[in-house]
Amino acid sequence: MISITIHKNSDKYTSLSCIGHAGFSEAGTDIVCAAASVLVINTLNAIEQLTDTHIEETAVSKKGQLMVQFPEGTAGGSTLLMDAMMMGLLEIERQYGRRYITLDVKEVLS
Repeated sequence: MISITIHKNSDKYTSLSCIGHAGFSEAGTDIVCAAASVLVINTLNAIEQLTDTHIEETAVSKKGQLMVQFPEGTAGGSTLLMDAMMMGLLEIERQYGRRYITLDVKEVLS
């Protein structure tokens, strides 16, 4: 299962954790894993290339683990991109079920 945890402080995102593999089908043909991966990676690439938001990433590909920190939080375009990513991930979770992907959003204090 892919487990995604997002931390928010009011209207700003502060971190993203993505761990695991969906297990929907065999590696290389797993549409749940592919869809989630595309959404997350494309969002982070867009934030890095299209906004001034600072990102700190740690990835461990063999474990399917990605940890992202937004030290100053997100704002403007980067918040919009994260909102759009969350919409897509929630739809994947709704269509395929929490057996393959879970998205949890946690509010943190500033």
